[in-house]
Amino acid sequence: MATVREIYAYLDGQAPFSLQLGFDNAGFLVGRGDRAVTTLLVSLDITEEVVAEAVEIGAQLIVSHHPVLFHPAKSITDRDPNGRILLALTEQKIAAICAHTNLDAVFGGVNDALAQKLGLIQVEQLKQDGVDTSGRPYGIGRVGNTSGAPMYAPAFAAFVKQTLGANGVRYVDVRRPVRRVAVGGGACADMLQDALAMGCDTFVTSDVKYNGFLDAKALGVNLIDAGHYPTEQVVVPVLAKWLSAGFPTVTVATTQRHKEVFSYL
Repeated sequence: MATVREIYAYLDGQAPFSLQLGFDNAGFLVGRGDRAVTTLLVSLDITEEVVAEAVEIGAQLIVSHHPVLFHPAKSITDRDPNGRILLALTEQKIAAICAHTNLDAVFGGVNDALAQKLGLIQVEQLKQDGVDTSGRPYGIGRVGNTSGAPMYAPAFAAFVKQTLGANGVRYVDVRRPVRRVAVGGGACADMLQDALAMGCDTFVTSDVKYNGFLDAKALGVNLIDAGHYPTEQVVVPVLAKWLSAGFPTVTVATTQRHKEVFSYL
């Protein structure tokens, strides 16, 4: 038997919540700390469909990457999606713990999972932001080298799409072979200069604005926007693995309902 508070403390040891960026709202966001947990559900986001799924499997807790509460709520009603989600959680007595930018930054988190998924080797930090209280370095983004014969951007973009299960990708091809790759799960396009400083010829991230593509072309860096969901969904099995190891008596499920929200024509 485990409690919500114990699971939160365990996750705090794996990816300290104190490392989250200043704009973030990661942590134990909904529920009672002393609530016993026999089943939990892991998801990238907490949506109405995910809450319904948690109810169906009898979960007392949802662990997600994106915070279910990001901005201060002025009201919680059934008139908007966030209100309905929060009402459903509280009415069904389901707690929510959300590990966001702290999970982006730590060793073994989002960006290590993304680098591993793409088969990169000799992985290192893209930018070190500091060290935690245990002296472990942390920072968002990773850099690694490809193995085997180098590809050019079109072929590598196709590989990224297939490997991450993305519905589509956008990319800039500067006609440089892909050998040294930076990755930033989620919206990390503002780290393009960091990737360049690390000697990268290619950067994989998401949510790139038009200016970002222009900058990449001008700087001579292949830029691949593989989507927010595909570049971060890779951490869901990591969270499930951590939680299963930490709480072997708890049933740990991963969502089967939450998918990429948009398609490409």
